Amino acid sequence: MFHGIYPILYAFFDAQGRPDRELMRRQVEGCLRHGAHGLAVMGLATEVAKLQNGERRQILEWVGADVGGRVPLAVTIGEPSVQGQIEMVRAAKAAGASWVILQPPPVAGLAEIEYLRFFGAVAEKSELPVAIQNAAMYIGIGLSNAGLKTLNKNHPNVSILKGEAPANAIRSLVEESAGVFRIFNGRGGLELTDNFRAGCVGMIPAPECHDVQVKIYEAWKRGDEEEAERLYRSILPLITFLMSSIENFLCYGKRLTARRLGFHEVHARVPSQQPTPFGLEMLARLSKELGPL
Repeated sequence: MFHGIYPILYAFFDAQGRPDRELMRRQVEGCLRHGAHGLAVMGLATEVAKLQNGERRQILEWVGADVGGRVPLAVTIGEPSVQGQIEMVRAAKAAGASWVILQPPPVAGLAEIEYLRFFGAVAEKSELPVAIQNAAMYIGIGLSNAGLKTLNKNHPNVSILKGEAPANAIRSLVEESAGVFRIFNGRGGLELTDNFRAGCVGMIPAPECHDVQVKIYEAWKRGDEEEAERLYRSILPLITFLMSSIENFLCYGKRLTARRLGFHEVHARVPSQQPTPFGLEMLARLSKELGPL
C-alpha cells in the first residue's frame, strides 16, 4: 500500500509569522496535481522544532483536511516524551494519517536499548503502522540494523523505515533485516535510482522537484531504467545544491517550491538562513527547466 514519492511539506508562514493556511493548501494541491503517491508532514522540512504544539496540530488538521483521503498521509512524530508521542499519534490518526514516522527523543548518548524501549512504548499504543526515522546524520541519534530488526520482532507494527542514509547503507539494511521493512529514503532524492536498486519502495523528498521524481519512479517501475536515469541526471545538480545542509535546503528549497506554486514572497521563521544573491542565482540556473506546479 505504501510506496512511491511522498513529498514532505514545507511550513509556510504569513507576514505576521503565523502558519499560512492558503499557502499550505496550495502546496498540498500542487503535490497531488503532479502525481504524488502520498504526502508527508511534520518532519525537518516542516520545521517542526520551530512550531508550537498548537501550531503542529493546526497544520496537521489542515493537511489532513486538504488531502481528504485521496492519497496516504504519513505524519512525523517528534515529541520528546513517550506520552507526547502517543498523543500526537492519536491526533495524526484523527486527522486522517495512514502511518506515522517516529523520531527519537532528543537525548543523545544513551544505550540503544533505551531508544528501543522508547519506540516500543509508543508503538504499543499506535493503531497505525509505525515507521522509524533512522537519521543519525541529521538528528544525531540512530539505531543499528540489529536494533531495528529487534524492534520489529517485538512490535510487528513497526514495519516501515525512513532511512536517511546512503544507498549502500540502505542495501545492507535490506539484507540484514531480511525484508521485514518497507523502506523509504529521504535526503532530498539523492541517489534516487540507486535507492530503488537497493530495495527502497519509495522516497520522501520535499515538493520542489517532486513532479520529476514521480516520473522517475514511474519509469523505474515500468522497467525503463534509461529514462529514469536521464530524468535523475536532469535534477541531480539542483538536489546536490539544496542538500548541502538542512538550513540550505530550507532556505532555497522552500523558495523554489513557492515560486513554482506561483507566489514569490517567503516569510521565514527565525532563526533561519537567509538567501544570498549568488545562492538565488544558482537556484534559478539549476531549476530553469522546471515549470509551475
